[in-house]
Amino acid sequence: MLRIVNRVVLGVAGLVLLVVGGSVLAVGLGLNPPSWWIHDGPHDVLLDDTERTRWENHGWWWPTVLAVLAVLLLLALWWLTANLRRHRLTEVLVDTGDGEGALLRGRALESVLANEATELDGVSHAHVRLTGRRNAPKARVRLLLEPHVDPGTALSHLTAEALAHARTSAGLASLPAEVRMKAVKHRAERVS
Repeated sequence: MLRIVNRVVLGVAGLVLLVVGGSVLAVGLGLNPPSWWIHDGPHDVLLDDTERTRWENHGWWWPTVLAVLAVLLLLALWWLTANLRRHRLTEVLVDTGDGEGALLRGRALESVLANEATELDGVSHAHVRLTGRRNAPKARVRLLLEPHVDPGTALSHLTAEALAHARTSAGLASLPAEVRMKAVKHRAERVS
């Protein structure tokens, strides 16, 4: 979702800047603007004194301006924290059975999962990323499959072997996984 929000925000901001900047440049170069346009000619300013002070004496003006600016500030802070937040799980809490817990590096579990998935029959390459919370991790697995492999078989082997081993070794009650599969591109075989 964050990727979509970023693309929409950047697209809208870029479109607004392109339209406004292009129109100001066109008017500055001598193009006659329509009668409803905000600029009258190359020597016109964006906001003159009368436009800038027109609403100052109304009681609703400043509270509205401050409310809009506060909402824009909150949206900008949300966007910034969402982009700076780590999406990869750095550690997994392992139940040791004695009431204490141990911390397992997330990248170590990712590496073991990827190596075990790559050892499965027909899997050319595997990439694993852990997300979620440290006591309830989730796995995102991308598999690159050989052309002869049935995706259903590869998925059942992955869940029965690699994910089951990771779940039991980390002492997790469950390890939900999102698996994406893609076939390796290969050249056509010659028939003689």
